[in-house]
Amino acid sequence: MGVSGSGKTTIGKILAESLQWEFSDADDFHSPENVEKMRLGTPLSEADRIPWLQDLQTAIKQWLQADKNVVLACSALKAKYRQFLLIDSDGLRPTVGDSLRSVVDHRIKLVYLKGSYDVIQQRLRERQNHYMNPELLESQFTALEEPLDAICIDVTLPPQVIVQTIRMALQI
Repeated sequence: MGVSGSGKTTIGKILAESLQWEFSDADDFHSPENVEKMRLGTPLSEADRIPWLQDLQTAIKQWLQADKNVVLACSALKAKYRQFLLIDSDGLRPTVGDSLRSVVDHRIKLVYLKGSYDVIQQRLRERQNHYMNPELLESQFTALEEPLDAICIDVTLPPQVIVQTIRMALQI
């Protein structure tokens, strides 16, 4: 998880390949209308996100039920989005006072790719062939609620080092 430009797709693909797991990108779950909004620099509303989050939740449930190993690249910027997505296999929801980890299926691991605004902004300037408008970066940092229950990785490290660090932290 992380803001646009943090390397979710790049790192996710490398990690999945190194583990011989499937890779999935949450960007692929967005509706054409959401993609167009982001391309034009319009932040998504909560209403825009609901069908996207529901589709992601369904996919995660299916992967868990099939006991499939998948690396999912997903922004998941707000705690409530992560709570919605990271349910346990019985569909339990956290209640006030619960830590998210206490109700999340033990097979789900959260990795936060963390970078400064300046580092991410420079990456977005250099990125090509992606619909996400760099003008949305400020809104992403504004929305970001850093997770307290994730493996936190500095995005300025080389990709292979990031993947090795994730694998060591996950003991896989």
